Amino acid sequence: MARPSAETRAERRQPRTRVTRRAGPASFVQLASLLGSRVVTMCVVELQKMRHDTTELLIRAIQPALWLLIFGETFTRLRAIPTGSVPYLDYLAPGILAQSALFVAIFYGIQIIWDRDAGILAKLLVTPTPRAALVAGKAFASGMRALVQAVVVLVLAALLGVALTADPLKLLATAGFVVLGSAFFCCLSITVAGLVLSRERVMGIGQAITMPLFFASNALYPVSLMPGWLQALNQANPLGSEVDALRGLLIGTPANLLLDFTVLLVAATAMISISAALLGRLAR
Repeated sequence: MARPSAETRAERRQPRTRVTRRAGPASFVQLASLLGSRVVTMCVVELQKMRHDTTELLIRAIQPALWLLIFGETFTRLRAIPTGSVPYLDYLAPGILAQSALFVAIFYGIQIIWDRDAGILAKLLVTPTPRAALVAGKAFASGMRALVQAVVVLVLAALLGVALTADPLKLLATAGFVVLGSAFFCCLSITVAGLVLSRERVMGIGQAITMPLFFASNALYPVSLMPGWLQALNQANPLGSEVDALRGLLIGTPANLLLDFTVLLVAATAMISISAALLGRLAR
């Protein structure tokens, strides 16, 4: 074997310069594009599932229909809850809309565990897709389901005589708030799944926290009627911000839309990060 020349040996002794890549604007654009494409893909998959399973949507519409037909109509006649010049049924409809979106999203952690048991989650985690994109895709896919549910509730409310807005911009903003709220509660469910790792436990915890979240918000009654400790819980409850925004957009009650949007956006972003960090724990 030929010996390396003196020149070659000298080159080998030269210190090597480490080449480092700095993330520039192009890298961030590529990452944002990847995140966006994965989120859209997950949403399309979810819409395809809904097209093949319309029975579930009809079943989920029963509960909000009962709230509006029985609870709303009865308390409107009783005038037991003072809502000013706004009829109680009109006041209740945005709260039931937010509640139906909550019920759709809060059990999404069970679907993640189904994906784990079927081996789908492990395959997704070995792809180049960032975990945050996988979670965000699931979160906004739950928002698509919630939007379909929201349309059902709005149609029913309109048939009952609720004076809803017809402004397309306000309706579009309503859809945005529903998606943001659903994304938060979906990721909350995924976080619970990442901690307990069991369908039964996710179901039990979901059932345990759903009604407290609902009753500790302004979905059924004005904040002014709540005791002080419940008002504090409503301020910390993202469902309260969602209901406040929906009520302001749909029936025109006073609302701080910018604050409500900020609270939901920050809450959804934080929960996406937390659930993405726990996603690998599910696949072990």
